[in-house]
Amino acid sequence: MTVSIQERRHALRFILFLGVVSLFADMTYEGARSIVGPFLQSLGANATEVGIVVGFGEMIAASLRFFSGKLVDRTRAYWLVAFLGYFMNLVAVPTLAFAGNWQLAALLVIAERTGKGLRGPAVDVLLSGATVKVGHGWGFGLHTALDQTGAVLGPLIVVAMVARAHHFGPAFLPLAIPAVASLIALFAARQMHVDLAAPAHQPERQTNLPKVFWWYVAAAGLLACGFVDFALLAFHFQKTALARPAVIPLLYAGAMGVNGLTAMIFGKLFDRFGTLVLVLGILVSALSLPLGFLGGFGAAIAGVACWAAGMGVQDATLRSGIAQVVSMSRRGTAFGVFNGVFGVAWFLGSAAMGILYDHSVIALVVFGMIAQVAAAIMFYGLRKPLAAAMAGR
Repeated sequence: MTVSIQERRHALRFILFLGVVSLFADMTYEGARSIVGPFLQSLGANATEVGIVVGFGEMIAASLRFFSGKLVDRTRAYWLVAFLGYFMNLVAVPTLAFAGNWQLAALLVIAERTGKGLRGPAVDVLLSGATVKVGHGWGFGLHTALDQTGAVLGPLIVVAMVARAHHFGPAFLPLAIPAVASLIALFAARQMHVDLAAPAHQPERQTNLPKVFWWYVAAAGLLACGFVDFALLAFHFQKTALARPAVIPLLYAGAMGVNGLTAMIFGKLFDRFGTLVLVLGILVSALSLPLGFLGGFGAAIAGVACWAAGMGVQDATLRSGIAQVVSMSRRGTAFGVFNGVFGVAWFLGSAAMGILYDHSVIALVVFGMIAQVAAAIMFYGLRKPLAAAMAGR
């Protein structure tokens, strides 16, 4: 596909605009996410309940993505759906400051995840229409880098608030400011958007999702099942006194910085080497389990870095692989299905690891590593089928 310099520049500007939207949104919900585990613990929740809450939030968001993906394919109402999803950020996150028990806090955490699930496929389709002109891996990686810049800044705000108040609750209130900014940036992105729903250079031949897509989704689901949520890592750090309360969101901020950097690097590499890059990233992320749960403070830092690198690889490559083999007319549905399976698997894995933590930390580590290594093997085996599907589009 030949892309003019002007088209490439416009695509990059649009990716940057949506990246700014995500930057502010991530300041909001990643700032909150950095202390959800210890916050729930401070309200009386145990490890099993934390694992179920964060996993259930992902499952609800995933289920909603399935339907919202079909909705945006049918209606092309990408911007309306995205606005509604980002608006839920503004409502749910600051309200956590007033939660008096862990059950109410859990409902607000789930509400925030629901907003993310609602907007996910719409934003992914809009992005994929632009990334095709600059390279899917590079485009999604660049967007993730901006996204994760916000994910660094949000937890830093939380660090300052927790250090001042010595409580987690008040830290949620200032996050209303970037939530409002994300909506303003979204309106700005809409003003410079060119309709990318059916670009002339992409044939709209697909009526069904390709067979390789379903194997790809199955491998991603296995990966999600074995990938630990940071909330459980943070719970462990708090319970074992590996880190002081104010240090936990600081660790998360550092992780988001690593996430953004690795997303750009591995995104660029993905455009050149394909699925092998994802396989390497999964093997790195699997190390986060023994390092994070079985070692001391130094090992915990290394474990968080491996966790973040794994997240960066996923952010840059998983959606890129789908965009390569699914045409624009079916992409909303594809992203919805993918995120739906991924989220349900994340819930099952999070719940299982929360339960295992209360009984045997070693069993948790073994469970997660087996699932991730199995996912890496599946993705390695999909290299040629994915290449063939991409060539056949």
